[in-house]
Amino acid sequence: MLRIAYVNGRYVRHDNAAVHIEDRGYQFADGVYEVCEVKHGVIVDMTRHLDRLDRSLRELRMDWPVGRAALLVIIRETVTRNRVVNGMVYL
Repeated sequence: MLRIAYVNGRYVRHDNAAVHIEDRGYQFADGVYEVCEVKHGVIVDMTRHLDRLDRSLRELRMDWPVGRAALLVIIRETVTRNRVVNGMVYL
């Protein structure tokens, strides 16, 4: 099955997903992440994951890459495009 990733504002084939050499996360390890469970096609505890992501970003004085509502749309669309019924989303 074709896997899809969301990178730098675009949905791309997983095997074409890449981080730019000048990315701060790549160069300096600036970053936070969340792993969200998908169960029966639903992202489990999404609000709690986004709250924790917000707290982590604030602690590191980092901006959201996109707004919270937009990120939720991106995550849901990525789950849909990958036809994930039961699995994980890593962001």
